Amino acid sequence: MNLDRYLPGVMAGDADAFAKWMIEAEGPLRRSLAPLAAKVDAEAVLQEALLRVWQVAPRFTPDGRDNGLLRLAVRIARNLAISELRRTHGRAAEADELERRLEQVAVAPRSPPDPHLRRLIEDCRQKLPDQPRRALAARLEAEGSLSDARLAEDLGMKKNTFLQNFGRARKLLKACLQGLGVNVEEELA
Repeated sequence: MNLDRYLPGVMAGDADAFAKWMIEAEGPLRRSLAPLAAKVDAEAVLQEALLRVWQVAPRFTPDGRDNGLLRLAVRIARNLAISELRRTHGRAAEADELERRLEQVAVAPRSPPDPHLRRLIEDCRQKLPDQPRRALAARLEAEGSLSDARLAEDLGMKKNTFLQNFGRARKLLKACLQGLGVNVEEELA
């Protein structure tokens, strides 16, 4: 699937076009960062990469190959992750090895999950305790447009409380899905 169909709108600064592009690009971007997830904050890298893509999109020049903006996003995300790894660990050799591993990860968009899986996810979300459910919903609804501090403030929570509730929601959601027979790691791969 070629995400460049959104490119004219994204390059023109259309936030809706970028949001649609982001929805489909997020999975491949996350997968491209998977080899680094244990060493860097992949979520922070992903958010920063998406912000940078939005900022450079008006100046983007397509090269004629499919998924040009997605390929740029993957490169930005990888470079950010390598920079973060070097900043926090200072081991260039390890970073170079991870760069080689990252090159092997495919960036092609995946087809959307099946409706049955979506229903199971929604059923598990509804079973979450109130505070974790609210934190998860706020993060999902913001689609990366608001900081965690702002989301916490909007929910009447401290940032740390918000992050704890969000982390708890993720763990409970994963446990619920696994209890229903969903192999979460396989679905995320």
